[in-house]
Amino acid sequence: MSRIRSVAASALEVNRRTVLAAAGAVSLSAGVGYALRPTDSQAATTAAAPVAHSRQAPAAAPLVPYTKGTTLASVAAPLGSSGYRRLGDGPGWGRVVRSELATPKSGRAGRRTTLAAFVQFTDLHLQDVQHPLRLEYLRSHDVHAWRPHEALTVPGAVSLVERVNALRGAPVTGAPLHFVMTTGDNTDNNAHSELEWFMKVMSGGRITPNSGDAKHYEGVQNSGLKLYWQPDSALRDGDKALGFPQLKGFLAAAIREVQSPGLKLPWFSTVGNHDALPLGCYGSHGDPYLAEAAIGGKKLFSVSAADAQKLQDAIKNAKDPKGTGYRDFLKAHARSMRSVTPDEKRAPYTQADYLKAHLDPAYQGHGPAGHGYSSANLDAGTQYYAFRISDDVIGISLDTTDAGGHYEGSIGTAQLNWLDKTLKDNKDSYAVVFSHHTSKTMDNTRPDPARPGEKRHSGAEVISLLSAHAGVLAWVNGHIHKNVITPHQASGGRSFWEISTASHVDYPHLARIIELVDNKDGTISLFTTLIESAAPHRTDFADLSQTGLAALYRELAFNAPGANKTLAGTAADRNTELVLKKG
Repeated sequence: MSRIRSVAASALEVNRRTVLAAAGAVSLSAGVGYALRPTDSQAATTAAAPVAHSRQAPAAAPLVPYTKGTTLASVAAPLGSSGYRRLGDGPGWGRVVRSELATPKSGRAGRRTTLAAFVQFTDLHLQDVQHPLRLEYLRSHDVHAWRPHEALTVPGAVSLVERVNALRGAPVTGAPLHFVMTTGDNTDNNAHSELEWFMKVMSGGRITPNSGDAKHYEGVQNSGLKLYWQPDSALRDGDKALGFPQLKGFLAAAIREVQSPGLKLPWFSTVGNHDALPLGCYGSHGDPYLAEAAIGGKKLFSVSAADAQKLQDAIKNAKDPKGTGYRDFLKAHARSMRSVTPDEKRAPYTQADYLKAHLDPAYQGHGPAGHGYSSANLDAGTQYYAFRISDDVIGISLDTTDAGGHYEGSIGTAQLNWLDKTLKDNKDSYAVVFSHHTSKTMDNTRPDPARPGEKRHSGAEVISLLSAHAGVLAWVNGHIHKNVITPHQASGGRSFWEISTASHVDYPHLARIIELVDNKDGTISLFTTLIESAAPHRTDFADLSQTGLAALYRELAFNAPGANKTLAGTAADRNTELVLKKG
């Protein structure tokens, strides 16, 4: 297949490039066009050489391959063998070469050139933990329905931004990192408060992760209920019985202002079900009672285990996509609710609100304007787009959320046809597809209330379409909170890798660097390298600073009762070289 000239591996040539302007790109469909190409990173690709008095300085040590700041060097690991376990520095994870789709050829490391390098964030789940609609009380049936660390999502995400800012480039090739892509569930409750925090985490600014009472926390963690960890209290709650500490001042620290430096790279955004739907599961055109309750002054703190099970089963089985059942549930428990400070910032945001926030110049950071979205998306009522990553590679961001309700996804016919056309129109470029849902979690084909006559399509149908285009290299997603890398082989030798990355809310709190290289031997390699936040692995219970809270966020997540201990995936799902044939 003919290709546009390769992107050189050296930073000098990459940074010399002229950035492509949106005006020079062709619109892909009505309402959706190309976004700006991300500006080239200024990440260094050689180590600075020390000056040795008046003598000639020695040659700079080669930068790559390098491991600093990645899970190749070290990974947080538990100390001890039982009870509440502290974290410390553990051994790194090695790199696994995967050859299911192509045989790796010897000597490729000396031949390869870099096509692109970028970072994936996914499932940050920034949480307004005092929000009246939250479902913490499901913990009476399912212990992991509420997590003890949820009040620390903002300092945890800021620390992840700090990690990316400290990277010197891509770990295998040393190429500059072009951008960061978030693959959805950036917020948790579809609340305006959370959307503002997300935009500031990514683009920079001061964030006060608090709502309601400006001076005091009003949520389950000072409720006096043994169902939840009461960090400031000496109360012997269920979590302290498992070894969780008493940390006086924790809640005051958790709602204190934090500062995000913002990413030093351009960043792009993909929408997830928790961004598009109230609580991630109720239809965007759902019951208006829920919108009123979100900003109101009443909050439910506890229900019986039997009632919690009924509500959770209704959510899991998609029995209440519009939220009318949840409305009735809240009304039935109205007398059990407690008073909290009302706050209009907790109101659910709409698709238009989400797009306008991204288009707001106040949140542009290092760009691009709109972070992938454009005024054309706003006019068309769409949240999918394409952008050029490099001369040889395009990125495609899908909207796999189903506005009809439920947390699993699908896409409509218009978007499926647009995806097909975009790939055909760019057949001389490689393509990386981004979405929130994985192929296996796109089984919800409930009609979109805004487009009731449009058919919805499953993940299997998306796989079939992607397999028909030779240039597709990868489908990058999240949603399942677990590292899973899946090969997809189509007839005729066409193939691509599906790369699903763990969340930054459930341990082990990871993001992923992805490097695309041409091996110059008829194969392409995709290198995946996981990173943790910049927070130290070891915690200090006396340190409730922004950095100390970020470290505690990770440790509390590891110890969360009922937490799935397999989310890191196998070695073959973590740091890898994924080989495939050129189309």
